[in-house]
Amino acid sequence: MPLYEHVYLARQDLSQQQVDELSSQYKGVIEKMGGSVPKTEYWGVKSLTFRIHKNRKAHFTLMNIDASPAAIMEIERQERLNEDVLRALTVRVEELEAGPSAMMRKADRDERRGERGERGGFDRGDRRRDRDGRGSRDGDEIDAGESEELEA
Repeated sequence: MPLYEHVYLARQDLSQQQVDELSSQYKGVIEKMGGSVPKTEYWGVKSLTFRIHKNRKAHFTLMNIDASPAAIMEIERQERLNEDVLRALTVRVEELEAGPSAMMRKADRDERRGERGERGGFDRGDRRRDRDGRGSRDGDEIDAGESEELEA
């Protein structure tokens, strides 16, 4: 059977439990039609680039699907009828991603960034060495001993 990645956006005023119920409902439809859903990822509430039906945020959910095209058409039909689903996108893929998706890896990367500081960089130390002997910012020249350090 063909493989698909399916992402749908649910309204922001739903609880996470209601979004999980939607996912299990769509998973049940796919399994009833002979397919399977090996992975479901809840990406959380994220801001939208533009408003969709007066919503500025939405719950994002990814489903990896191994099912017939008829099953995909059925869940897309049900999503169009459901007022809680703002948008849905299904893409056919050659193979399903085994590990976490790119969105989940991005969250891990953001958590690690907090360990290094606000901007994610490291301490740059003494900036006077970066100016290649041009003097300090307040107009004072670098001592002769410091200029020897710069040349080394």
